[in-house]
Amino acid sequence: MKVPFADLRALHTPLKADLMAVFERVLENNSFVLGPEVQKFETAFASFVGVQHCVAVNSGTAALQLALEALGIGEGDEVITVANTFFATAEAVSAVGATPVFVDVDPIYYNMDSKLVERAVTSKTRAVIPVHLYGQTADMDPILEIAKKHNLYIIEDACQAHGAEYKGRKAGSMGIMGCFSFYPGKNLGALGEGGAIVCNDPTLNQKLRMLREHGSLKKYEHSFPAYNYRLEGLQGGFLAVKLPTLERDNERRREAAKIYAELLADSDVVTPAVLPGAKPVFHLYIIKSEDRDALKHYLNEQGVETGLHYPIPLHLQEAYAGLGYKKGDFPVSESLSEQILSLPMFPTITREQIEYVCSAVLEFAKCQTARV
Repeated sequence: MKVPFADLRALHTPLKADLMAVFERVLENNSFVLGPEVQKFETAFASFVGVQHCVAVNSGTAALQLALEALGIGEGDEVITVANTFFATAEAVSAVGATPVFVDVDPIYYNMDSKLVERAVTSKTRAVIPVHLYGQTADMDPILEIAKKHNLYIIEDACQAHGAEYKGRKAGSMGIMGCFSFYPGKNLGALGEGGAIVCNDPTLNQKLRMLREHGSLKKYEHSFPAYNYRLEGLQGGFLAVKLPTLERDNERRREAAKIYAELLADSDVVTPAVLPGAKPVFHLYIIKSEDRDALKHYLNEQGVETGLHYPIPLHLQEAYAGLGYKKGDFPVSESLSEQILSLPMFPTITREQIEYVCSAVLEFAKCQTARV
């Protein structure tokens, strides 16, 4: 048997007629950039997250950058985020001229360790970007409390957490802004690139719309230099088609995660822990293994595709060598980079496929024991 890491074909085939209808509409009305398809999606996604405004852009990276710019964060400012995340989180901070300041993650849930945030606050700190990684929210209450105490902005990186909840609140709705990626493999993915910023502030909403479109609200009238970060009409329409299936697909991911946890309960790998009060959406199903690289190789030989998220923590990336961090500064993130393996996870994954993956994981352990 072969088990793919993700199966986008199975996800899109039932929606093919509706997706093709989007193409026909966009072709008919020539709304290739922004336009009614994007506006429809923005309204629907804002409602889904539980906020007033959604500004669609062309990537999750652009969403993070524009959120920072809308708050006036730039050169001389510091932004606290985690060492265990995709590069774009810190890259957006660098793009506006600010300095990323890293903290370690919690050893159980692998998201921002709130106990370390306050220690990283300086007179230059302007914002904190907690990352809702792997589809589970960070522990937001203590982070929000620290931000309030020090008058800091909270920008949620919810690029892997579409529909995830923390104590009844949706990811992206708890900070001043939430940022999402709609890269094809995400829980809500476009058929190309896409992203969005959500918020409740009408002033920020207008600023973000100007930032994504050359500093303009009216054609040929520009208030400041900005960017061309607009979402294409096709992608807005595709996302509007897929959004109504997101809750169902997230539930399927939770069901798959439950099966994984049951079948791997007696194994020597560590399965994901769920933060109390949180409702994860399992964008990724990650396990921790001391023999990660050998396990990955073995699973590949058995036809099981896996992923690494992420093999080099941000403080050890060449791009941030100038910040002065060194190996050993963030031991949890460094340990995860060497032990985390992402198993196949997608809404249409079958029990048979999960059983095959888990049997391979268990067989690997037997083989390792036999060699000792």
